[in-house]
Amino acid sequence: MNNTFEVHKMNYLNYLVAVRNLSDNSIRAYRHDLEMFDDFLDSEKLSFDNPGPRNVRSFIGNLARKNLTESSINRVISSLKNFYKYCVKYDILKVNPFSHVRSISGRRKIPDVLSFNEIDMMIKMTRNDFAGIRDRVILELLYSTGCRVSELADMKVKDLDLKKRMALVNGKGGKSRWVFLTKGTAEEVMLYLPLRKRHLNNSVSSEVTSLILNMKGNGISSRGIRFILDKYIRAIGVNKHVSPHTFRHTFATDLLNNGAGIRAVQAMLGHSSISTTQVYTHVGIDRLKDVYRAAHPHGR
Repeated sequence: MNNTFEVHKMNYLNYLVAVRNLSDNSIRAYRHDLEMFDDFLDSEKLSFDNPGPRNVRSFIGNLARKNLTESSINRVISSLKNFYKYCVKYDILKVNPFSHVRSISGRRKIPDVLSFNEIDMMIKMTRNDFAGIRDRVILELLYSTGCRVSELADMKVKDLDLKKRMALVNGKGGKSRWVFLTKGTAEEVMLYLPLRKRHLNNSVSSEVTSLILNMKGNGISSRGIRFILDKYIRAIGVNKHVSPHTFRHTFATDLLNNGAGIRAVQAMLGHSSISTTQVYTHVGIDRLKDVYRAAHPHGR
């Protein structure tokens, strides 16, 4: 391990926490990417302050040979580009060796989405005890708001405004945004809150703990929510790639297919870049193509 690199790596990760206010998941990703590069430097007997263009190309080639996806390779490139940008900004180095490295281009995969019937099937599978009603609230909130699983895990009771059917979400980079609840979702949350209060671990305040509790009465983790969602996804037996994040894809796609503007959807999803939201327009375009082929006399 390069000791100098290790020092600057740790300082950079602390900077991302203290200044950039990035989430734990983002910090883990940065740490992983920097450690991959550290391993490469060790194997090539290089210092972090002098990799040349040839070394950088060799590193990226190694990533490709590991069968990483284009998006994963691009994330590593972005992580290292930002790390070296930090080093230049704070006079640690004079040159960013990744400044001229471009992201790998490729066709962006259109995400799978759930149908209304598939979501309805999952909701109908829930029981009417505490765990079942809590699960129903999880399903309803994810589809109603489009928030990330990590954002739902972080949501507090005080973040809810059930009269206005709104919730405050703390997103990536410490950016907050308001999301909206359907009437049915708000009703499920109101049914859940008294059960939650009785189930809550009495050692913590009701208002500042997580809205969603685990069976021990403590705030649930992102992993805990994913475990619950996976159970319902498996139960309906869908023949496509579905993950907890699919609820977010479905939320965005349904909004766009029903006339919402892309800027509005971007704001509701908390995307910093419109290009991230644009992938969902392709889903809508594919749907329009199907309608065209079915309806136009020469469409077939």
